[in-house]
Amino acid sequence: MSQVKRFRISGEIRKRGENLPFLKEFNAVKSDDAVENLYADIGSRHKARRFEIRVQKVEEVSMGGEQA
Repeated sequence: MSQVKRFRISGEIRKRGENLPFLKEFNAVKSDDAVENLYADIGSRHKARRFEIRVQKVEEVSMGGEQA
C-alpha cells in the first residue's frame, strides 16, 4: 500500500519579465505527482504555462509540519 507524503516545492514563475518566487506544499505519493499538482494549481491560479514555472527544489517534509 502506498504511503502519502508531504512535499515542499520552491521555485519561481516568470510572468511579464518578472520572476515571482513561490513556496507551496502538496500531499502526494511521489514527488513527481506533487510537481504535477503544482503545475495544475499555479496554472489555474496565475494563468501560467509549464515553461513559465521553474521548479528549483522539491523536498519531503514531515506531515505534522515543522517542529520548533
